[in-house]
Amino acid sequence: MNFLSHFYFDRNTPNANIVLGTILPDLLKNANKSWNVHPEKHPELFSNKGLDTLLQGWKRHLQVDLLFHSSEFFNTKMQELKQLFVPILKDSPVRPSFLAHIGVELLLDHLLIEHQKITINSFYDNLEAVKEADLTDFLDRCNINDTELFFKFFNSFKSSRYLLSYQKLENISYALQRICMRLWEQPFTEKNTYDLTSILEFYKIQLEVDFMVIFEEIEFRLT
Repeated sequence: MNFLSHFYFDRNTPNANIVLGTILPDLLKNANKSWNVHPEKHPELFSNKGLDTLLQGWKRHLQVDLLFHSSEFFNTKMQELKQLFVPILKDSPVRPSFLAHIGVELLLDHLLIEHQKITINSFYDNLEAVKEADLTDFLDRCNINDTELFFKFFNSFKSSRYLLSYQKLENISYALQRICMRLWEQPFTEKNTYDLTSILEFYKIQLEVDFMVIFEEIEFRLT
């Protein structure tokens, strides 16, 4: 799941550290894809006040992702969107399954916003409320050796409020293109870009019918 979908499950928590923890695994990977840490395997290192709640959010992220990616809902929706992408990507290096995986996740974020299931400003307010000292300590104990790099990315992530752009469907298409550009130099032609947006507009209508089912299912199963 993407940032806002993870936030959905802790949208009402009064603890900002938990909220940050629920997206921290993805933030770290975005800041530096080579960082591969597993604080959940060493909970004794994070028993201090502040660190324990960051770890709680981190574990929540892992549990939500496991439930989501193993669900019939996700696999069905991904296959549906993949089949729509196959014809337009025949001359593109982008794998339809890769694009469909991310496409479903970003569309879920978009639909949460559109149906007012979350408040984006509340999401960012939580990130701003986290104490830098807590986060620095947490990263140190994860053996992240370049916290300056992380905070440069994190502060930019907060200040840009980029996720506000997910309110418009055309920006979901743009976000998908940017993600693909990290892996392929020229992922799309101009026609690919046009077709991508058209498919997302078409599939959004189908996904919208029952998109809350997966959030309700996961919320029920969370411990």
